[in-house]
Amino acid sequence: MAEQLSIDKSPRSTRQTESRKRSWVRPNRLDAPPAPPGFKHRWIRAESAGREDRMNIASKIREGYELVRAEDHPDFVIPTVDDGRHAGVIGVGGLVLAKIPVEIVEERNAYYQQQTRDQINAVDNDLMKANAHSSMVIQRPDRKSRTSFGSPKQDSGEE
Repeated sequence: MAEQLSIDKSPRSTRQTESRKRSWVRPNRLDAPPAPPGFKHRWIRAESAGREDRMNIASKIREGYELVRAEDHPDFVIPTVDDGRHAGVIGVGGLVLAKIPVEIVEERNAYYQQQTRDQINAVDNDLMKANAHSSMVIQRPDRKSRTSFGSPKQDSGEE
C-alpha cells in the first residue's frame, strides 16, 4: 500500500502580517504631536504655582504663537485642558502647546543674533576707548572658540 503524504497548503506568515513586539519606553509627559509643515511646536507656560499667567500667554500670542487644539490632532492621544479659557487646548501641568511659523522663528533668531553682535561691538569699542593711555595697552580680544575633545595638543617646539 502506498502512503499518502499530506501537504500543508496554508499560507506562510509574512513580515507584513507579523507584528513586532513594541519595546518599553520611559513615558514623557511632554510628548507632542508632530508640527505641521512650516511650523514649530513649543510648550509655553499658562500657569505658575496654581495661578494663571495671562501676561506670558498674551505676549506669546503677540509674538505669533497659536495655541494647538486637541481636535487638530485626533490620532494623537494627549491630555487637554478641560475647563477655563484654554478648554480644548493640548496642555500638561500648567503648560500649553503652541505652534509658530518657521519664518517668524528665523526672523526672531536673526534679530537676537544681531542684538548680541551689537552688544559685543559696543563692549569692544568701549575697551578700545580705554586703550587711549599708552601705559594701559589692551588688545582687541580674540573671539574664536576652539574645542579639542581630548586630541593631543600640537607641540610648537617652544619651552
